[in-house]
Amino acid sequence: MKITKVSNDKKAYIDLLLLADEQESMIDKYLERGEMFVLNDNGVKAECVVTKETDGIYELKSIAVMPDCQRKGYGKKLIEFLFSHYTDCNEMLVGTGDVPAVLRFYEKCGFAASHRIQNFFTDNYDHPIFEDGKQLVDMIYLKWERFKC
Repeated sequence: MKITKVSNDKKAYIDLLLLADEQESMIDKYLERGEMFVLNDNGVKAECVVTKETDGIYELKSIAVMPDCQRKGYGKKLIEFLFSHYTDCNEMLVGTGDVPAVLRFYEKCGFAASHRIQNFFTDNYDHPIFEDGKQLVDMIYLKWERFKC
């Protein structure tokens, strides 16, 4: 298993990116300013994109695992890699829909509830977004902190 940084032609991974964020124009808002990493284990299994928001604060903008590889630890491995890779990271944020299984995944990775952006999905996407049969409305933010007071 190897995790590598992708510096050029990030759109080559668009099919995987679209698993995490199904509207390409939304991906375009962060893809070039973010750092992309792919996890390869006899083929690409997962990807993530992280942006630096300010000193010590990063945001996990995208994380996706190939459908046939989900629930095998690849997503967790990527997140653990990010925590060790960004040694100056004191806080990492991630925004997601109000989907219990996804929220549990992030909580298992050390994230805790932070805040909510009302109507994010309905205001920013050109079509309704559904996950696990539920329409996404608000963006739920979770936060990981390196040093808890």
